[in-house]
Amino acid sequence: MSRPAKFQVDPRLATLLGASYRSSEQAIQELVDNAWDADSENVWISLPDLVTADPVIVRDDGTGMTEQQVRNEYLKIARDRRVTKGDSTPTKHRRAKGRKGIGKFAGLMMAGIMRLDTRVRGQTTCLTIRKDDLQAGAELEALPLLIEAGSCSSEEHGTEITLSELDQHFNFPSPERLRDLLVLEYGREEGFSISVNGNVIGIEDVRGTASIAEAVLPTAGAVRVRLRITEDQQAAKQAGVVLRVGGKIIGRPSYFGLDQADDIPPKILRRVYGEVEADGLSDDITGSGLQIVENSKGFAEVEAFVQATVRAQLLETCTREMNLAKARLQQDINRSVEKMPEYRRDFARRAIERIMQRFYSEPEDRVKPIISVVLDAMERDEYWQVLEQIDRARHGDVAVLAEALHDFGVLELGMVATQARRRLAVLDQIDALIENSNTLEQTVHKALGTNLWIFGPEFALLSSNRTLSRIIDEYNGEHFSGDRANKRPDLLLLGGFTDRHVLIEFKRPSYNIGRPDVSQAEQYRDDLTKTFSPIDVWVIGGTYDSRLLGNMAPATVVTSYAKLISRARNELTWLLKELGGQTSANPAV
Repeated sequence: MSRPAKFQVDPRLATLLGASYRSSEQAIQELVDNAWDADSENVWISLPDLVTADPVIVRDDGTGMTEQQVRNEYLKIARDRRVTKGDSTPTKHRRAKGRKGIGKFAGLMMAGIMRLDTRVRGQTTCLTIRKDDLQAGAELEALPLLIEAGSCSSEEHGTEITLSELDQHFNFPSPERLRDLLVLEYGREEGFSISVNGNVIGIEDVRGTASIAEAVLPTAGAVRVRLRITEDQQAAKQAGVVLRVGGKIIGRPSYFGLDQADDIPPKILRRVYGEVEADGLSDDITGSGLQIVENSKGFAEVEAFVQATVRAQLLETCTREMNLAKARLQQDINRSVEKMPEYRRDFARRAIERIMQRFYSEPEDRVKPIISVVLDAMERDEYWQVLEQIDRARHGDVAVLAEALHDFGVLELGMVATQARRRLAVLDQIDALIENSNTLEQTVHKALGTNLWIFGPEFALLSSNRTLSRIIDEYNGEHFSGDRANKRPDLLLLGGFTDRHVLIEFKRPSYNIGRPDVSQAEQYRDDLTKTFSPIDVWVIGGTYDSRLLGNMAPATVVTSYAKLISRARNELTWLLKELGGQTSANPAV
């Protein structure tokens, strides 16, 4: 039997309908969230093949809705369920996911038609919503919707969402990406199973380095650890290792004591996602069935085994990633280290190795300026005085050696922090220069040319060698003289491991860069490519016409001194914050 219905609009509608979903997989997760809030134990998701017109189907065995609930609750847009039902679900007392009351629109992100079939207490209710009707411009309150009501078995309950006429402008939802998304949110939830195209999601769906370790322990018996170290340094939402006894999860995910270890940073631990099966601990569970007895000998064995397994896997994974990052920087590092006296080079390489370990989980664009600061710090005599003390103590008293090594660790980070503060002082001085309207480009050229790190991490290890200086001088002598002398190009740098070159054109801090200035610098590049190629061009001034940025050549950069200095200051401030409170250089794992 069909009866008309209408949307009921809450005042929050205008704001909340602006919310969007980044992908079809995220939209499907919103429907899974609804199933969670309905106290479902199982969710079955069916995704179509690429070459078919089949729909997406999301079905659950939750509480379902009556026709009256569909009318008064489901069709009330932007309804905040917490106002009437609280933060927890009614039966299983889960923390409710739905808060905005617009999850019902998630399916329409990818589909032209969304059909809702829901069953509870012998009633079945069907509602169909068409995207075209919502986009027709009519007021939602006046939009007619037909609800079909019928009967079903009194034992049936749950809801099924069918999404058809999928939008061809979007890629079809990917089973792999959907499982990856759902496992981090729901993979650890007891009593909540999700299957995608017939496959139940689990630890195998976490993207990352996998490992399995098994052992038979004296008291705990057979133990099996399955681990994943998530990819791309992505933190798992429910990170840690869960304990399963007899197939049941006991307690919450934890790190089995590794979170107290000084040599493993929390950032790395948050990438650990795993399970340990230890059925031999069945007699060591508390009466509530939720925890392990604290003084269990068997659990102490399991804890030690998990710690060793996780540590070994982290060491292998993180060392591999660190080596890959180091390889990308190695040519620049070698070039700088080779400039040092021979007796200092080995120490420099070791220090950089420790820095790579200490900051390995940070993005590469943050590691580059750190290495630059370290190399600058090593030029100071205090660093090498401590190294000489360590070398003398190596053949003497153990206590003296230990003290020297401690001093070395403190000094190493202390020198980096000192050098970072010196660089901040340089930025303050250059700030004063560019604030002075009388400052000439030659003055700025001299200040920035000897502090290339200000341009960014990719410049920190570059240089303008004798050959490049000669080429610029010859070019200037040939093309610029008399009144045109002030229009000559300023600085040519040898590129990093990409072997690109950089031509920097300085303007007065009071100067506004326009299209002619960019064209002139690009003409310099065209002339110089006869000798060096490829060449990137940077034009720097006080301000610039923002319209330039929309039509810029790929290898041309226009920026202001203020923007340049602000970025450099942010990097140094971050580094000092990271070093705050550190008294020794601990390795990553």
